[in-house]
Order: sequence, then C-alpha cells, then structure tokens
Amino acid sequence: MSQKYIPKDAISIPLKHTAEDEVIEISFEDELPDGEEVLQILKGERAALHYWIDVSLEYYRRGNVIDFCRILELSGGDASLDYQDYEKDQMRALDLLAAFYVLQGNKERNKEKKKEWFTKATLLYTTADKIIMYELNHLLGRAYFCLLEGNKMDQADAQFTFVLNQNDTNIPAMMGKACISFGKKQTQEYKLALFYYKKCLKLNPNCPADVRVGMGYCLAKLGKYEKARMAFERALDLDPHNVQAIIAMAILDMNSGEPARIKHGIKSFSRAYQLEPENPMVLNHLANHFFFKDDLDKVEQLAWHAFQLTENEAMRAESCFQLARCFHKKEDYDRAFRYYYQATQFNHPKFVLPLYGLGQIYIHREDYDNAIITFEKILKITPNNFETLKVLGSLYAHSDHGDSNQITERREKAREILKKVIDMYPDDVETLIELAQLEEQHDPQNSLKIYLKLIHLLKEGIGADVPAEVLNNVGSLYFALGEYEKSKDYFDEARNFLLAEGENLNEETSAMYVTISYNLARSYEVLCLYDKAENLYKSILRHRNYMDCFFRIGCLMRDRGDIHGASVLFKEAMADDPRSATAWTLLGNMHMAKDEWGPAQKVFDLILKQPENKDDVYSIVSLGNIWMETLFSSRTKEEPDRMEKNRERAMQMYVKALKTRPRNIWAAHGIGCLLAQRGEFLEARDIFSQIREATADFPDVWLNIAHIYMELKQYVSAVQMYKNCMVKFNRHTDINLLLYIARAYWRAGKLEDCRDWLEKSLIEAPDNLMIKYNHAVLLQRMATKVLQEEKSTLSAVTGAVEDLKTAERIFTDISTASQEIMLRYRYLSRTACGNEARACDDLLKQAKTYLQRAQAKDDEERKQKERQEEERLALLRQKVEEERLRREEKERELEELKQMRQHFVEKTKEILRLPQIVEDKKGRGGGGGGRKRREERDEFVNDSSDMGDWVGQPGEERPKKEKKDKSMRKRREHRARSMSSDDGFIVDDPRRLKKLAKKQKLKHKRPEDVPARLKGKVKSKAYVSTTESESSEEDVRVNLSDEFKQLSSGIISDEEEAEKENEMDKEDR
Repeated sequence: MSQKYIPKDAISIPLKHTAEDEVIEISFEDELPDGEEVLQILKGERAALHYWIDVSLEYYRRGNVIDFCRILELSGGDASLDYQDYEKDQMRALDLLAAFYVLQGNKERNKEKKKEWFTKATLLYTTADKIIMYELNHLLGRAYFCLLEGNKMDQADAQFTFVLNQNDTNIPAMMGKACISFGKKQTQEYKLALFYYKKCLKLNPNCPADVRVGMGYCLAKLGKYEKARMAFERALDLDPHNVQAIIAMAILDMNSGEPARIKHGIKSFSRAYQLEPENPMVLNHLANHFFFKDDLDKVEQLAWHAFQLTENEAMRAESCFQLARCFHKKEDYDRAFRYYYQATQFNHPKFVLPLYGLGQIYIHREDYDNAIITFEKILKITPNNFETLKVLGSLYAHSDHGDSNQITERREKAREILKKVIDMYPDDVETLIELAQLEEQHDPQNSLKIYLKLIHLLKEGIGADVPAEVLNNVGSLYFALGEYEKSKDYFDEARNFLLAEGENLNEETSAMYVTISYNLARSYEVLCLYDKAENLYKSILRHRNYMDCFFRIGCLMRDRGDIHGASVLFKEAMADDPRSATAWTLLGNMHMAKDEWGPAQKVFDLILKQPENKDDVYSIVSLGNIWMETLFSSRTKEEPDRMEKNRERAMQMYVKALKTRPRNIWAAHGIGCLLAQRGEFLEARDIFSQIREATADFPDVWLNIAHIYMELKQYVSAVQMYKNCMVKFNRHTDINLLLYIARAYWRAGKLEDCRDWLEKSLIEAPDNLMIKYNHAVLLQRMATKVLQEEKSTLSAVTGAVEDLKTAERIFTDISTASQEIMLRYRYLSRTACGNEARACDDLLKQAKTYLQRAQAKDDEERKQKERQEEERLALLRQKVEEERLRREEKERELEELKQMRQHFVEKTKEILRLPQIVEDKKGRGGGGGGRKRREERDEFVNDSSDMGDWVGQPGEERPKKEKKDKSMRKRREHRARSMSSDDGFIVDDPRRLKKLAKKQKLKHKRPEDVPARLKGKVKSKAYVSTTESESSEEDVRVNLSDEFKQLSSGIISDEEEAEKENEMDKEDR
C-alpha cells in the first residue's frame, strides 16, 4: 500500500535524458503555478505516475479542484509507468479521481448531472477493480460510494467488514460501519454505532470533530441527552464551524422546553444558516421557528428552499409538512392538502405529523371516512398516542355514514377507544364529555354516571364551574330515566347558571337558555305542576317564537278538555309555519281522538304531500291506523267489498312504513292486527311474538297476544299473558286490563274468579255502568245456576238470593239512568236492563220454594251425618276396647317371661356357686387312696379365692393350669352378668327363651328341699357325676359350659367373647 500523502511546499521532477541529479522544482509555497505549465512539464519530461498524483493533490489541497481533476484525468495516458509497483499508483490515481466524482455528484442538485458524476465514478472504480481488487483503500472508497448511493447498504457493509477483517484498526472502515448501524434506526444498532465511534476515538484521540458528532447522535438516540450535549460541545471545541454539531446543539436546546435554551437554540440555527445557508436541515428548523412566530411568508420561503436543496426523502417530507401547515394556517386548504399528501408519499414511515394534518383537512371537508382511515394509520405507528385516540374516538362516535351495522360497529369502536383514553387519563374532561354523549342513547344509566363523575371532577378536582350544557344533559338523562324531581333540579340549576351571567348572554347562550327553560317546563308538566309549566312556556314565547311551546301549551289545553282552544293554538302555530309537520300531526291526532276519521285522513295526506315529509313514517302509520279503524264501524261491516278495500289500504300503509324504516314496530304491529282481524290468528301471533322479542317496552303487543289466545280458546294462556302484562308494566289498576282478565275467566267458565276480578275493577271505577252491568249479569248467572241446582245447600241458596237482589238493584239503577249518562255507554240499553231486573224479580219470588227445598235437604243431610257420626263413634269405642285387651294380654305374657328369666338368672347363679362346696369328711383307706384323693383335691379350684389352695414364693408365677382355670372362671361370671340386664332380664328373643325354659325344666329338676345344715354341701346330680372318682372338675366345667351355651345361644358372638376375655386379662394384669 502506498505511503500516506504528506503536503509539500515543492515537488522535484527529474529531467529526461539528463544526469540523474538534474530536476525541475515546482514550488507551491507562495502561489500556485499555472496548471497548464505544470502539465506541459509533466508531459514533456515523461514523469512517473506518482509525480502526477503528488502534483494533483497539492492543487486539491489548495482548493484548485479544476487543475486537480485535469492532471489526474490526463495522467492515465501521459504518465510514465516504467517503474516498479506502478500498479499501486495507477489504482491510487483512479480511486482519487473516482472519489472526487463521488463528492461532486453528492453536491449536485440536478438529478441528471448527479447521475452523470456517479456513472463516471462507477467506471473508474470498475477499472481499478481490474488492477488490484482487494486493495483496502480502494475497497473503502467503493464502500463509501455505495453508502452515498443509499440503496447499496449491504454491499457497503460487506466491504467495510472485509477491510476490518484485514485490519481491525482501520478507522475509516469503523466509521463506515458506524454510519450503517446508525441508519438501521434500532436501539441495538445505535449501541453498535456508538461502539465503533468510541473505538475510533481510542485509536486516534486527535480524530476529526465528525467522530464526536456521530457519538453525540448515538447518545441522543439512546436518550442520554446530557452526554450527547457534551459530545457536541467537544466537537465544537475542535471545530467551531462544524454545522452538524451546531444544529444538534440547537435541537437539544429547542427540545428542552426551557425559554433560555430555546432562545439559545434559535441563535444556533441562525449561526448554522450563516455558515451553510443551503443546509436543508437548518432551513427546515428555521421554518419551524418562524411558523410559531406567525411569520408565514418566511416559513414558505425557507421550506420551499429546503425542499429544492435536498434529495433526501425524510428532509423533503419535513419541508412539505412545513409548507402544508403554512398554507393550512392561511386557510388555503387545497394547497395545504396537496403538500400534506405529498409529505406522506415520501419514504418517512414514522413521520406522522403530515398524516395528522391530512386528517384535519379531511375533517374540514367532512370526509369522515378518509379522516378515520388517516388517523387509523397514525394509530398503527403510535398505538397509545393520546391525541390520536381522542380524535379517532370522536370520529367513530359521530360517524353516521354507511349502513346501520357499520354505524353500530363504529360506535362500539368509539366506546372502546374513549374508555381506553379515560383509563390512560381519568381526568380528561373532553373525553368524559365525548363518552357520556356517546352513551346517552346506548346506556343512559352509564352516561349519567359519567356526567356525575365529570361534575365532581370540575367542582372538587379543578374547582371550575359546571357548564350549563352538562347540567342540561344530566337533567335530560334523569328525565329519560323517569326521575323527574332530580331532572327538575338540574334544569333549574342550569337555568340559574345562565341567569347569573345577566346581560352577557350572547346569541348561542340565549338559545341555550330557551332550551333549558323549555326542558324545565317539561319537568313541571310531568310532575303535574301544570300552571308553572304553562307560565314558563308562555314566558319563552314572549322572548322568541319557539314552536314547541305552542305545541306543549296546546297539549295542556287538550288534556284539560279544551279541544277548541288547543285546535286554535295549533292553527296559530301553523300560521307561523304552514309546513310544520308537528302542528299538522297534533291536529290530526285530535281528530283521531274524536273518531273523526275523515278529517284526520286529510291532515295526514296533507303532510305526506309535502316533499320534505313524503316519507314521514308517523303519518304513514297513522293513515294505516285510520283505515284499520274503519273496519270496525257498523257501516263498513255491512259492505264486505268496502271492508276488504279498506283492509288493503291499511296493509299498504303499514308495508310502506316498513320499507321506509324496517325496524318500525308500530307498522309491524298494525300488520299483526290486520291479520288477526282477518282471522289469521297464528300468523298474527307470530308477528306479535317477534315484536315482543324486539322490544320489551310495548304493552299493546302483550295484550294482543293474550287476545289471540282468547280467540284460540286458550283461556288459561290468555289469563297468564294478561297477568304478566299487568305485572311487567305495573298496570294493577288498569280497568281495561282487569276487565280483560274477568272476560277470560267468564269464557273459561270460572265464574268465581270472574267475579273477583270484576269486583276489583268496580273498586277502581265504581261509577262505570258497563262494569256494573257486567257484574249484575254475572251475579244473575251465578244465582240462577245455584237455584237450579237441586243439591245446592241452604247457605248457597241464601247467597244466591242476596246476589239476585244485588243484580236486580243494579239492573234497576241502569234502567232508570238519565239519557245523558247512557250516551256514554252505547252498548247499554235501559229497556234490556229493565227486562233483566224483572227476570231477577221473578226468580226472587220463587226464592221461598228454593229455600224450603234447600232447608229440607240440609236437615236430611244433617241427620245422615249424625247417624254416621254415631256409627263412627261406636266403631271407635270397639276398636279402643280391642286394643286394650290386646295390650293387657301382651303385658301378661311379658310378666311371665320376666319371671321365667328371673328363674334362669337365679339358676345360673346357683350353678356358678356349686364349685365352692368342700367335703368335710376325710377320706379313708390306704395311703395310696388317700394320696390319690389329695391329688384330686389339690387340682380343685376354690371359686371363693383367686389363689385357691396354692401359696407360692413371693414373685413366683402361678402355675399355668391355675391361671387358665381362673381365666375360665371369670369368663363364666362375665357371661352370667352379660346375660342379665339391670332388672334381671336375659336379653334374648322371648319366644326362643320360652322354648329353652321348657327344655331346662325337663332336663334339670329342682332338688328337693334339704336341711339348712346341709345347704352348700349337696351337689345336684344334674351337674355332678355320681362317681366322684370318675368325675373331675373339668367335667363339671364342661357340663356347666354346655348348659350355659344352651341358655345364651345367639346372645354373645365369638368375637365379642374374645374381646371380653382380653379385657378381663388386662384387668387381672
């Protein structure tokens, strides 16, 4: 590799065809020689290539790039290569010239010229590759060329890596690697780039300031701003004119947010602009500064200049953004949109500010769909950005474009996003208001909860006044939820808040005041404070022509029965607005309430003829209701063709309403009613069921389903449906509903239940003649049924007579009612009621006969009951006597068994005492016989002593046989005790014991009485063998054991016996 170039004041060029020491000296000390003369010398003397390179570098070092370029370009054909290792100099010349072309191309703004420079550089590098491809400096030059081209980062990285593998201390290669790592924009890559810069600094502490600038960039990206500032300050110490370091220091100052530093940052940008007036980064930052100073002309000039001076897409994107927001602020929205859009097209994916501006322009144009798309792009880049979430949530909330499913989906997204914002910032007032407004229709209760939280936050947290709009919304929600007192309080508070401003009310605030006053009047109205409501409505009308007040006052007058006054008021409202659909609708409803179907039809036809109201669903459904009502008039029923025609018209209206608004339940309900009227009950029931599933707050559909059950004669289901409707909608005092239930029971034949419900309706409407008439008919029917029944009791007949008297009185009262009263009950006839009263009177005249018959029947039944009672008592006494006899017999048997058991117990005790008998008479005979009897006596065990006749030495163990005898004796005693209870009874089955007792009586005869002196010395033959010499104690014990087992068989199991033996052994030990 050639030596590093050292600047020279003069270069000596050897002369051709002369002595070796003759040279021509070209001096560069004072002023540069003429380039043409130097070229002639180099050509004439046929100088070696390395002289050409040295001369060209001196020209370059002194800023004469033209002669530098000419000398190197001509060296390829005129320089002498007649020396050793000329290839290295040849490649060096090519690399130097190529590097110069690269620098020129990087400075060039014209794309064609830039391409031309880069093409020439590429050709030179390719030529150099053929000379020495893997020369390190050559590879470095090529790598930096790839780095500047921008789209050959991988090639540059590979070449830098190759150089570092050959020489791991090569600083240019390290700096190249650092640049590539920094350009990857990842945290780990920033750390790697910082590592390379630090290594360069360690290898060469006197390296250029650019190394420290690179370190500062990496530290800033890693968030270590103070260390980055120190690196930039050191770079400026080394090179006070380093523009990159000045710009970096200015950006840090601007981002600090401190006024003093911001001011210093602006000065730094001004200084950078003086040093490099064409630096696009400086121009963009200055444009940003002047934007906040509202100097929009300078912004436009600087941003446009920056845009023209750079090919870097990130820089151009920022320049377009500065231009766009400049035009945006000038309200030149078209040009702003164009530059915002152009900024988004450059390769700067994380630059979201142009997208934000573009979204704002879309909102201004009311192009909400594109606005949503734009802000969704921002959200993908910055998922938790607070402002973006707020804007996007608001856009979703107010989106009303597209079909209903799409609108519902967007509302749900808005709800999720706004809740996420509130989770991030619970005290954000704007988001709380947005979410509360969104929930007003979907979940009023939750909306109210959010508003109350907002009010608490404003009062307690911020200490600010609650806006009247918020108070009005809270009042409206309480009104919708039926809490009218709270609603009134909030409306009143909102109204007082606006009144406190006095004359400061502007047009918008005045309109709000009217709205709140109207809402307050509505609260008064539903709270039955009609005078206050009417006065407030009238006070609103004094200030401005508020049409809704006309309508409400008219409705109040209508509800008071002043139909004429209400009609006049509605017409007065129509005089101000002849096309007011509301006024015409109220007028049409008044006609319908008076059964004036013709005028009502004309009114709703008039509404539908207006172009803006041609699809008014309310009017369409009202016309359908009018045509359906005509089906029930007597005149229509007499004309089947006309009836069918009106039915078809009603069906057309309902179908039209459904086409206009497919989810209109009133239209669907009307179709169901028409089908039911036509006799298609099952189809009608299906429609009513679907409506009930769609909405739970429509009582009419519940009633109609019950009516369908009535028509299908499913009276139990009808009654249940009526009662469900009563409970669900809290209509326990609804007279019509009470009468529906009574009618269902009447048709089901349950007259008692029918009577109960009719009497309930009478309690609610005691003056209603129709209910009274129905009650009288029911009483008459029930009484007649009882009287005609031969088995009726006296009490039943007496009650029926009283019911007949009541029915007669009701029929008589109705038959004598005035004509004025009877006009209200068109289905009642005084003549018919009179006839029914006379029928009741006829039955009452026969009442004596019915009473006597019932009395006789009751007497007969009483006597029969008395006879039956006597027989029952006799049987009961007989049964008691028999039971007594059985009980006495049983007690007698038990007493006998008890005595028998006592006998067995005593017998057993005697048996257990027999081994205690000792013979006083001494044995006679020879020694052998006596010894034999002594041995036999020695083997006998005395039950009265645990030790018997044996006395051993202290501590000596008892013989095994005697221990065994003692154990067996204790078992016998224990068995005897276990056989008897506390009262001496043996626990066993009485019948079994009876059999055993009979056996024992046969086997063991009780010994005859003996003198007292011989008691205890006599042995029973039943237990002791007759031959003493042949019997032994063991035989006696065996006999006793057998007898005992016969007595206690089935009482103690073997396992229980073993357990008891173990317990006794433990006691002995």
